[in-house]
Amino acid sequence: MGLGEKDIDNFAVKIEDIQREIQKGIIGQTEVIRQVLLAVLCGGNVLLEGVPGLGKTRLVKTLGHVLDLQFSRIQFTPDLMPADITGTNIIVDKGGFKFQQGPIFSNIVLADEINRATPKTQSALLEAMQEHTVTVAGTTYELPKPYFVLATQNPLEQEGTYPLPEAQLDRFLFKITVDFPKLDELHDIINLTTTGDEVYINKMADGNSILHMKGIGECVPVAFSVQDYALKLVLATHPEYEGAPEVTKEYVRYGSSPRGAQAIVSAARINALMEGRLNVSFDDIRYVAYPALRHRIFLNFDGLAKGRTSDDILAEIIQGLDE
Repeated sequence: MGLGEKDIDNFAVKIEDIQREIQKGIIGQTEVIRQVLLAVLCGGNVLLEGVPGLGKTRLVKTLGHVLDLQFSRIQFTPDLMPADITGTNIIVDKGGFKFQQGPIFSNIVLADEINRATPKTQSALLEAMQEHTVTVAGTTYELPKPYFVLATQNPLEQEGTYPLPEAQLDRFLFKITVDFPKLDELHDIINLTTTGDEVYINKMADGNSILHMKGIGECVPVAFSVQDYALKLVLATHPEYEGAPEVTKEYVRYGSSPRGAQAIVSAARINALMEGRLNVSFDDIRYVAYPALRHRIFLNFDGLAKGRTSDDILAEIIQGLDE
């Protein structure tokens, strides 16, 4: 697919329209909305982390409405079972069995408070997140396209949570931190949610247009020097890598998998289009590196004891690469 200025302009305008509609129902959180759209247009899954009440669930429901995609919500609890997510075979009138689809069969699946369920139940999402299929009793079922898992979780230091396994974390394209709103945003939130006034939100896209935009993003060229920068960034998260900076060797236990590099390059392409450009820049790489890698860097004991974060490590790695 050859891309021209018209394709880029149409892409940027479409994204602006989608963002504007989402922001009718979500006050503030501009960067969160942008990064969620980035991941969706890459065909990736998103993990949203923040304390309760910050509008994470509302954001996902609003996104589903604006994109006009089939939406389902799963409330994760300690007693939730895998079959409650994937579905199960049920007995029919004439004998035999029929597969009853679970809520995972949707375009957008909201896994609400995913870290409140046990690891056994969390793992029911693994095949769906990676292969977009579900296997039950030896039969594999295709999930609808496009397909995204958008999960929310509370910070792990809160009671009653189960840390997500590393293999599942790696299947999230982005981990996005949702911060507490500012004072003026709180005023707007109260005015929006307590007055009884209804906000009409338009549908601005559909499944086919999302798949088309994803295809456009895949055609954006990446210069060798820019891709090399992204890959060196990923390698620098590994303490055993010869060229790793001191901060990595001192505080990191495990670095990013190759999926982290794939996430950076894919998201950087979409970010370039959102900025109205047909080429990926170093700034695109730096911008998407944080949501793409923060959940793929695991700190060692010293890093945890000294209160370091993945974002701290990434900032120092990027600074070192830019010098």
